[in-house]
Amino acid sequence: MSGHSKWSTIKHQKGIVDARRGQLFTKLAREISVASRQGGDDPEMNVRLRLAIQKSKDSNMPTDNVDRAIKRGAGTGDGSQENFEEATYEGYGPGGSAIILYTLTDNRNRTVAEIRSTLARGGGNLGESGCVAWNFESKGVITLQVGTGDSEGIALAAIDAGADDFEINQDSLEIRTTPRELESVRYALEGLGALIVNAELSLIPKNIVALDLQKSQQTLRLLDKLEELDDVQRVYTNADFPEDALVQYTTAS
Repeated sequence: MSGHSKWSTIKHQKGIVDARRGQLFTKLAREISVASRQGGDDPEMNVRLRLAIQKSKDSNMPTDNVDRAIKRGAGTGDGSQENFEEATYEGYGPGGSAIILYTLTDNRNRTVAEIRSTLARGGGNLGESGCVAWNFESKGVITLQVGTGDSEGIALAAIDAGADDFEINQDSLEIRTTPRELESVRYALEGLGALIVNAELSLIPKNIVALDLQKSQQTLRLLDKLEELDDVQRVYTNADFPEDALVQYTTAS
């Protein structure tokens, strides 16, 4: 598995820690509310809401929190309807790696100022719209926990169900699909009894930038700081990290 893909798995593990301090649940609730506001509160008729609810379940978010977020977005819950808007920012990290940030914000000026400042302090810089987006494509990504010898069989079953590609690690398997096939492939894998850790729409780089140990540590710290910003929902990069850098990162985190 490439250093880039393994970073995605580490991010999910970090998300479990974030959930304990409430940050992940807050961001999930915001995504659910926006999806409900834009496409209606019926997940059967609203694909974005359905995916957001499933992601909240994968992260063990309490059902009451999910229900409240749906009602806030639809304007049927207690309090006023939340009015977050979507904004995407692009920039560069140490070593020239590309970074894309997807945000939900009620104050664009605050959001862009925080992102610009965080990038600058971390050795990166904010770029113009479109400066790195060309290097990414939207994909469905399903991460599974697998036992010894199970990976290849599950991966082939995913391909039969409509997946495009896969990457195998020692104890995890990453399946990639078109955005349209994400749910159907997930359902097929669930039918096989596969242990799904996470399933989401993601941005996958077409070309990666290999970083040395020093730039990797710098970039990983920067990505961490960006993900901690309240308005930042998701962070994507084309940086590829050596194994040693990822080990140091997880040990220090």
